[in-house]
Amino acid sequence: MSLIRSSLLVGLGTIASRILGFVRDVLFAQALGTGPVADAFLAAFRLPNLVRRMMGEGGLNAALVPGLSHLRPDEAAATAGDVITAFALALLVLTGLVEVGAGLIAIILAPGFQDDGGTLALVALYTRLAFPAVICVTLASVASALLNLNGRFGATAIAPLAVNGGMIAVLIALETLFALPQWQKAAWLAAASSAAGLAQLAIVAFALRGGAVRAVAFRRPRLSPVVKSVLLAGFPALLASGAVQLFGLVGTQIASFWPSGVSWLYYADRLVQLPLSLMAAVASSVLLPDLALRHRSGEAGAVVAAQNRALELALLMTLPAAAALMVLAGPIASVLFERGAFTSSDAQGTAYVLMALSLGLPVATAGKVLSQTLFARGSLRETLLATLLGIAVTASSAVLLGQFFGMPGIAFGISLGCLAHAAAIVRSLAAVGLWLPGARLAGRLIRTGIAATIMALGLAAGLPTLAEPGAAALAVLCFGGLALYAATAWMTGALTRDDVASLTKKP
Repeated sequence: MSLIRSSLLVGLGTIASRILGFVRDVLFAQALGTGPVADAFLAAFRLPNLVRRMMGEGGLNAALVPGLSHLRPDEAAATAGDVITAFALALLVLTGLVEVGAGLIAIILAPGFQDDGGTLALVALYTRLAFPAVICVTLASVASALLNLNGRFGATAIAPLAVNGGMIAVLIALETLFALPQWQKAAWLAAASSAAGLAQLAIVAFALRGGAVRAVAFRRPRLSPVVKSVLLAGFPALLASGAVQLFGLVGTQIASFWPSGVSWLYYADRLVQLPLSLMAAVASSVLLPDLALRHRSGEAGAVVAAQNRALELALLMTLPAAAALMVLAGPIASVLFERGAFTSSDAQGTAYVLMALSLGLPVATAGKVLSQTLFARGSLRETLLATLLGIAVTASSAVLLGQFFGMPGIAFGISLGCLAHAAAIVRSLAAVGLWLPGARLAGRLIRTGIAATIMALGLAAGLPTLAEPGAAALAVLCFGGLALYAATAWMTGALTRDDVASLTKKP
């Protein structure tokens, strides 16, 4: 299967999962709105959701793929079994520690709630109920990485749908069949997230054991050099691959000092994460194995070519997405979330945060794509340092800008963290001779920028038609903007015949 066709399969699964995620978040907003209970639930939900995003975007691929790609198939299968067993034992211990220390973790997640003992207690309760999902999601990610390494992407793309689908079913049941107070609804939702993670693991495990390729074989665990390297590299790989999610977590900690700040940031971040998560999943599931094989064979030129090609395609999608989110932030927040317990002032606050976050979307995407080359080389130190720099920039910028601009300033601080992270990745690539953008990449990005700008102007011109925004009118405007962008991208050469042909091209 070609790189583009594999990317399409993973991308479609990711899009479907994110669409269900939007439906889930709309129901979240309707059921919980904003305020102490919603902020407590979303602060607690950040931790397992952070792990879910990092894993869903291939957080462990960076540690697993380079090591296993060097082994014979039978040795790789046995080593994979050792890795799964080791992670399962470690995660059981970690979950036990979280269950015992949830009160302390609540303070770390939302330090702004320290003076509100009731809200802080809810954060601890919801953390205890939701954190077991981390075991299932992490093991599912390990299994997905093994499937990806063997060129099997179907289960990897489908399994995450179970998480959001299960949460939606529980939300609908809570709203239609039961009359519960908000804090109890949130408790049931936290528990449902753990159950949904178990369903995701079951789907991937079935594909792993039932396929024609023997990707894993269990035995009495051995602490082989490969297993040691994976375990030692696993934590820094997760931190490095989940850079943008960590920036959001830092922003959430700071936002907890603002009324409804955690909720506004969560809903705005969910919108930005759609295009970002799509490209991250494609990069880690499809691009990383390809780069690892090219690096192993010593094809430096091929590595640079694949990297530049992936960057072109990523920005072809995320530049217009960032422009659209910026222009349509108000109508999008209103149409998606303004109902039930979610008020018009909440929608307006979410829109301002969304505008600030969308500024960082292109550089966040570039950082996600470019970091795959460092992962393929096993350069976790450089990617980890870039992540730590981004965290430092996010924290300092968010605290400073938040004092002057409130929640939009905190969101802009996250965007600045993404910029610092991407710049550090570029510097690391340049140091080893793997940052060679060339005239083709520069020309493609200029044409993409022109097409995105024309689309943004068209959307701005159509905004007056949304005096009273509704779902149908917003959908028409969005599809009109997409059509305008596609036509402009084709005419300027940002989108080429080769791009279209590659969707059906076989190796």
